[in-house]
Amino acid sequence: MSPVRLTIPAIGLDQAGLVPLALGAAGELQAPGWFSDIGWYENGPVPGDPGPAVLAAHVDSRSGPAPFFRLRELRSGDEVRVVRSDGADVVFRVDSVQRYPKNEFPTRAVYGPAPGSALRLITCGGSFDTAKRSYRDNVVVYASQRWD
Repeated sequence: MSPVRLTIPAIGLDQAGLVPLALGAAGELQAPGWFSDIGWYENGPVPGDPGPAVLAAHVDSRSGPAPFFRLRELRSGDEVRVVRSDGADVVFRVDSVQRYPKNEFPTRAVYGPAPGSALRLITCGGSFDTAKRSYRDNVVVYASQRWD
């Protein structure tokens, strides 16, 4: 089972075809190989299962915005929907949006235990370091499953 579609109405995002992501040699989540892709950490929970599922995408590229370009605009209460390969449509509500320097990434808060089903959306943010060709910060959206 895997996530196959991500929809975030507040920022106009509706994208199918999520790709699996793994950890790199230093234990960091690898970014999607293509700037147009959204990936999910395949060794973690699937969205809707207990624990924090993690999705990541680029913020932009030289050619323009990438899927998570507007992620920082999300606000508490915004809806995030994930459709899974088993047909389940899982609805989350944004709890908070945080920005962290990359060297202070909150690994435990993102990947550690979470009550119920949680979702973490990760991208780059802050100012761009031209020498490193990378953004200095990460934007993390924390969301919890909504039960009507």
